Amino acid sequence: MSGRIELLDRTLAAAKAEGRAALVAYLPAGFPTVDGGIAAVKAALEGGADIVEVGLPHSDPVLDGPVIQTADDIALRGGVRIKDVMRTVREAHAATGKPVLVMTYWNPVDRYGAERFATELAEAGGAGCILPDLPVEESEGWRKAAEQHGLATVFVVAPSSRDERLAKITAAGTGFVYAASLMGVTGTRASVGAEAAELVGRTRAQTALPVCVGLGVSNGEQAAEVAGFADGVIVGSAFVKKLLDAPDLEQGLTAVRELAADLAKGVRR
Repeated sequence: MSGRIELLDRTLAAAKAEGRAALVAYLPAGFPTVDGGIAAVKAALEGGADIVEVGLPHSDPVLDGPVIQTADDIALRGGVRIKDVMRTVREAHAATGKPVLVMTYWNPVDRYGAERFATELAEAGGAGCILPDLPVEESEGWRKAAEQHGLATVFVVAPSSRDERLAKITAAGTGFVYAASLMGVTGTRASVGAEAAELVGRTRAQTALPVCVGLGVSNGEQAAEVAGFADGVIVGSAFVKKLLDAPDLEQGLTAVRELAADLAKGVRR
């Protein structure tokens, strides 16, 4: 069975045709429980997200700030496994028909086996993988498996990436480019900053792939700001915080839906 890279490409193209950025939500699998995490991913998609990234919880998440680290810790203590990540992808895609990617550090994929991981992700209806810590120079094995199974390989670029590095990274990637809006870890911020717009401009000079911006967006106003210069707006910590702050899962899911709706309005502004 082939993965859903074409669905991802079509979704991003459709948003562009509407003259807007795509809304990409991030939520970790297994948080607050496996079933609760699946419900949360569905809630974000039903609320208005075009695409979702399902996080594979990791014990040493170098890119993730305290909010996502807390959620990952809860998921890991709950015993989340790669099979639960695949189940989250499968059920979210089956329920909504929207593209679902996995965001993961390289170590779990490497240990599981790149071919096995790609096969299972494609079978679950996944659209691809975001691999923030996999160097392009060491990515050929994964990229071959991903291409064979119809999956996107999304790499992360940062404001510190020089133009020649951007050219190398974007030439190897598929689906879209994940532009980290600032140096540092994930988390909501008061402003997203000019660094992001400059990075998007430099990245676009190197590639025809859509450029989606993550790290820092937490409300519709900020989403509208980023949508002014990016092809996609990625929101993670703000969704996770809604679940962490809620007194129970049902209220958390309502908050996730409402945030997705607010952000969806923002990217259409």
